[in-house]
Amino acid sequence: MQSLDPQNGKNFWKKNSKSVPGSMRAVYGAMHPPITRSPNDYHLTRRPREGPPHPLTGGQQIMSSPRKESTQKKPEPSDSFQDYQESVNDAWDCGDDEFCVISDVKISNRMVQSAALSVINSHRSGQMPTSNLAELHQQIQPSIAPTEAPAVEVTTYPPVNNIHSSAGVLPCMPASNERDMVKQEKFLELISSNSTNLMELRKLSWSGIAPPVRAVTWRLLNGYLPANAERREDTLKRKREEYWSFVKQYYDTRHEDIYQDTFRQIHIDIPRMSPLVPLFQQTIVQEMFERILYIWAIRHPASGYVQGINDLVTPFFIVFLHEVVPREEKLDTYDVELIAEEDRAVVEADSFWCMSKLLDGIQDNYTFAQPGIQTKVQQLGELMKRIDVSLHQHLERHEIDYLQFSFRWFNNLLMREMPLGCTVRLWDTLHAEPDGFSHFVLYVCAAFLKYFSQHLMAQRDFQGLMLLLQNLPTSSWSDSEISLLVAEAFRLKYMFADAPNHLQASKK
Repeated sequence: MQSLDPQNGKNFWKKNSKSVPGSMRAVYGAMHPPITRSPNDYHLTRRPREGPPHPLTGGQQIMSSPRKESTQKKPEPSDSFQDYQESVNDAWDCGDDEFCVISDVKISNRMVQSAALSVINSHRSGQMPTSNLAELHQQIQPSIAPTEAPAVEVTTYPPVNNIHSSAGVLPCMPASNERDMVKQEKFLELISSNSTNLMELRKLSWSGIAPPVRAVTWRLLNGYLPANAERREDTLKRKREEYWSFVKQYYDTRHEDIYQDTFRQIHIDIPRMSPLVPLFQQTIVQEMFERILYIWAIRHPASGYVQGINDLVTPFFIVFLHEVVPREEKLDTYDVELIAEEDRAVVEADSFWCMSKLLDGIQDNYTFAQPGIQTKVQQLGELMKRIDVSLHQHLERHEIDYLQFSFRWFNNLLMREMPLGCTVRLWDTLHAEPDGFSHFVLYVCAAFLKYFSQHLMAQRDFQGLMLLLQNLPTSSWSDSEISLLVAEAFRLKYMFADAPNHLQASKK
């Protein structure tokens, strides 16, 4: 792998422009920041801390942790990412990107062997180890004050690794009371007007969108569908035809040498999306996702495909699929092959364009070195210092780095931290909020962390904290919890509205 001077990054890409995007390899392990040390070195080093962005991996360089000692040795140069990748080459094929940087807490050999055996057995059985998590989740039964939001029936899956929960894939319930019916009528009135008032539509959508009109509302708020009603039909027809022309032009190139690495990574990631949801295990659905992601990667060579982008298609796909699935059918088990081919083509094209619109606003999250995510992780730490100093100090005391758990939050927009139905409800608000996916999501993550503050404070070691942070018990969440979460995020946003520098790191 050729070394790259960060100062000359632009010149590097210009000189190698002919190989873009073919030779641009996927950012492996984007669910968590890449590691630049060999795993064999961890027992010789202290807790790794992040330094400047690594020029090759986009993650933080690993540096020795400072201690209160009279003498300190300068950190030795870290191994190259190529050495690390070669040492764990088979790990990428296994598809296990759920790793984190290890702290320097003292762990006995017996504990290490026990943990390793548990992980190996869990991978063989296709499940995560549940013993410690079950104990933690039994202790955490969040008491939520009832809100005016209607109760939503959810399917509860084991409270383990919510990344795969399908709990209520999409609770598309009809209006259950008079208030819901009135709200739905307001949506219909705004949407059917000659020129939709987007500001009013955002206000109405902030507290949740009525399921029957969610798909049209998302298209409007996303900027994919024009506010002018006369232009909508022509725009949709043109954009859908344009997407399928891209498929015809580019999709057959997926097995060519310069593109096969990109397609291979997409092909590996797709089956890992929500494996507990039968809908996403259907071959026809996986092929639809592969086309969407491959075409997007080809048309965005600055970033190419990065792990995590595949998750951002899912909410759009679910919402648009709901339009064409009979209402009496269960969405998470419905056979997509029963849907007319032209309707499937509409779902796929609209999912592609809406995902593209979303990513246009957060492109720096997925470009070289992923600077957008690195900035947000730093900002989250600065924000927590002000809103929950006790928790912030508790995490620091046990050497928990925000990068170790919140990188995935921002990379996947919290999709892997809560059931898919809750993600859809959260995205109602993110679509309605100005710069929701690029700015407001920071306050949502802060509110999300603060929500579990009391239970995190009860953990007394690094292992317990990391186990809880990466498997927060949200499998039974519904619209009520999301309503409280976004309300708290809104409060935090306006608490600091007059202090624009509050997210800047303190200068030393």
